[in-house]
Amino acid sequence: MTQVYDVLLQVHGLRCPMPLLKTKQALSSMNSGQVLKIEATDAGSWRDIPAFVDLTNHELLNQEQNDEQFIFYILKGN
Repeated sequence: MTQVYDVLLQVHGLRCPMPLLKTKQALSSMNSGQVLKIEATDAGSWRDIPAFVDLTNHELLNQEQNDEQFIFYILKGN
């Protein structure tokens, strides 16, 4: 099943902390209830993005790894 999303954020080639910073910026410009898809290549994202979501009112819907790419789906909270 393909996850539906509203906004795509591609942070290929960016190193920590940039993927997380770009994720925060993207979420701040979105409306509650929208889904952000993040495609990252920095292995630190696998740890950093879920840890960030745990500290917020957003929800991590899914995360997956395809070869060297890390994909996250975040539902924006209030």
